[in-house]
Amino acid sequence: MSIRHAILGFLSWKPHTGYELKKVFADSLSFHWSGNNNQIYGTLIKLHQEGLVTNEVVHQDKYPARKVYTVTPKGLETLRAWLDSEPELPEFRNSFHIQLAWADLLGDPELYALLGRYESALETRLLMARETLRRGRPAPNRSRREAYLWKRIEENHIGHLESELAWARDVREGLGKLRYDPAAPAPGTPDARAGIAGDGEARGV
Repeated sequence: MSIRHAILGFLSWKPHTGYELKKVFADSLSFHWSGNNNQIYGTLIKLHQEGLVTNEVVHQDKYPARKVYTVTPKGLETLRAWLDSEPELPEFRNSFHIQLAWADLLGDPELYALLGRYESALETRLLMARETLRRGRPAPNRSRREAYLWKRIEENHIGHLESELAWARDVREGLGKLRYDPAAPAPGTPDARAGIAGDGEARGV
């Protein structure tokens, strides 16, 4: 996700402070940005320098001053041009899958524990996503079409988590049908990599 275009999109709804933008990102189900404050504020500074947003310092009697950002006509043109550009395919990167690829080096207890931790993390993320969806969008829909698009994006996000959780449980079930052979070479040893049988199998014990 391009954070600069996401910020322009949120500002197309209404003006926001940097703090409000950070909260909108954090509360959004499908557009959560894991970056820190510096990335959001740094992007706002660049957008301001490029003339894509303006800012206004709003003074308050009992509270610190607020710097409110508003998208400019040039910023809206930039956003529309990006919306009309070629869509990028999603980058499927899952560090757990890489971790699991070499998990044959673990014994059964460690492997099941690894899967269990992943399933628990997915269950927690799924509960949080459903709660975020229940609370509703961070801004009102501007049209029926926008409401429909956001609903389908949110369904996609939750569906991905549900699918990944079902897949992890299926992996666990499939592993349960395999028999871990304690007589086989220890995982990670040269004999194991060469596919050589353990002492018990070789000697017919």
